[in-house]
Amino acid sequence: MRRLSTQDQDFQQVFADLLAFETVNDPELLKTVDQIIADVRKHGDEHVLKLTQQFDRHPAHQFSDLELTQEALKAAFEGLNSEVREALELAASRIREFHQVQKQEGWTYVDALGNTLGQKITPLDRVGIYVPGGLASYPSSVLMNAVPAHVAGVPEIIMVVPAPNGELNPLVLAAAYLAGVSRIFTIGGAQAVAALAYGTETIPSVDKITGPGNRFVAAAKRAVFGQVGIDMIAGPSEILVYAEGENNAQWLAMDLLSQAEHDTVAQAIFITPDEQLLNDVAQAIEEHLVALPKAEIARISIANRGALVLVKDRQEAIELINQVAAEHLELCLDEAQEMAEHIRHAGAIFMGRYTPEAIGDYCAGPNHVLPTSGTARFSSPLGVYDFQKRSSLIMCSQEGVKTLAKTADILAQEENLDAHARSARYRYQ
Repeated sequence: MRRLSTQDQDFQQVFADLLAFETVNDPELLKTVDQIIADVRKHGDEHVLKLTQQFDRHPAHQFSDLELTQEALKAAFEGLNSEVREALELAASRIREFHQVQKQEGWTYVDALGNTLGQKITPLDRVGIYVPGGLASYPSSVLMNAVPAHVAGVPEIIMVVPAPNGELNPLVLAAAYLAGVSRIFTIGGAQAVAALAYGTETIPSVDKITGPGNRFVAAAKRAVFGQVGIDMIAGPSEILVYAEGENNAQWLAMDLLSQAEHDTVAQAIFITPDEQLLNDVAQAIEEHLVALPKAEIARISIANRGALVLVKDRQEAIELINQVAAEHLELCLDEAQEMAEHIRHAGAIFMGRYTPEAIGDYCAGPNHVLPTSGTARFSSPLGVYDFQKRSSLIMCSQEGVKTLAKTADILAQEENLDAHARSARYRYQ
C-alpha cells in the first residue's frame, strides 16, 4: 500500500492520479450496451430470456420462469432462522424510521398580492430497483432501495436481480418481502436495465431506476437516462479514514479493508498527522490480510488504488478530504462532530471511533447508496426525495394578477414574444 506525504514535491499530482477513475467511458463497452438495449426494445421478453440463459446460465425455459411470486418471497422470509430474521427486521425498521423522518409534504402560502403559491409533492408511479445477484448478493441493497421508495408512496416497485445458474440468496427474497416489493424478475445486466426503461410484454416500464451494478449496468443506466430517471452512475466503493489521537490500529485497518474487499478497483485511503499511527495501520493491514477470505481482492485494491497519507495537521487533512469527496468518510478522533462541520464533500460521514462504516452499510438507518468517484461534490445519498417529484402551484387572484400580468407583459415584449405579452395583458386590461 503506497505511502504519501503532503510534503513530497510531487504529492498533488500523485494524489490526483490516485483519485482519477472513469467508470463507463470504454467505447467497446458502450457499443455492446447500446446493442443490447436496441435488441431488448425490438424483441422484448424473447431477447431478455435469451441473454439471461446465455450470461447467467439460468435454467429458465420460458420467460414466466423468471418472475418470482409473492408466496416465494414470504416463504423465504419465514424460512430464515430466528437470529437472521430478527437482524433483517431490525435493519429494515431502522431504515424505514430514518426515511420516514426524511419524507416531505407539499406546501402553499399566500403572497402580499393575494396570490397562492406553493409546491405539490407526488410519488413516482412505478420504479425499478436493481440488486446485484447470486449467492453473494446483498439483501441490504434491497432494503436501501425499496424502503425509501415505499415510504415515498410509490405504488409499484419492480425489482430485478440476476440469479446465476438459477441460484439466489433467500435473504434477498426475504428483504424484498419486508420492503414491500411488488414484482421480482431474476434478470440482470444491461438487458434488465433496458427492460425496466422501455418495458417488454411482461415487464412494465418504470419512471426511475435505482441501485448498483457492474459496469454493464452502469453504462446501461447512463444510456437510458432521459427515457427514465436514474439515481447515479455508481463507481467502485470508497472509504477515507482520518484518525488522530488514541486509536486502535487494528480497527482502522479493518475499516479500510472492509471496502477493499469489495472489488479490485475499490479505494481505501488513510490520512493521519501521526506517523507512528500510520506505520501501525500499515502493519495491521498486513496482519489482517493473512486471514481475510477475500485477501486477494483486497491486496489488488490497496496496491492499485489505496494510500496511506501523512499530513502536517488537521487543517491540511480537511483540505484533502474535501478534495477526495469520498463515498464513505470516517473521522476517528475526539472532536469528530466539530471536524465534520468543516467537511463539505462526502457521501456519508461516520463520526467517532465507535462508528465503523459497516454499521452504515446495514442498520444505522441512513441510506448506503452513496455518490462515488468524487460526485459527492454535487450529489447526495439515495433518499425518499429520489422517489418523489415536485410540481409548482400557482393561483392568481383577480386583484393579485394585475401587478404580475403587467410585469409579465413588459418582460415578454422585451423578449419579442407577443403572444405571451397579450396573454398576460388580457388579465389586467
